[in-house]
Amino acid sequence: MKRYAYAWITIAFFLISILGHWIFGWYAFTEEAAEHGQRPEFNQYLVEMGRDTFENWQSEFLQLLWQVVGLAYFLYVGSPSSKENDDRLEAKVDELLKFAAGDKAEELISQLDHRYLRTHGHAKPHGYEA
Repeated sequence: MKRYAYAWITIAFFLISILGHWIFGWYAFTEEAAEHGQRPEFNQYLVEMGRDTFENWQSEFLQLLWQVVGLAYFLYVGSPSSKENDDRLEAKVDELLKFAAGDKAEELISQLDHRYLRTHGHAKPHGYEA
């Protein structure tokens, strides 16, 4: 339960907000029907609220979902546009390791790259020659 606490909190926020949206929407719908001298019909309410919900869903939630999930995915796969340009720093550290460790530098760099997932399909710094 603790492991997925963020997901559970997010689901709770979502359910509370959608429930509130539909409840307050019903009150607004009945008030508008009364202003026009009509009886509120649940089928009309479902159509109207469904349309409003999907408009909000499309414009807000899907856009945010794409930004968060899409950017997280590209960061995970190591897209050059998602990197924070640590290539220069990586190259400097590699050179310092070569200077300090001498003959053991390449092995040390290889171990560090493996430990911090700089191999096995993940992006390596640009211009990195192992």
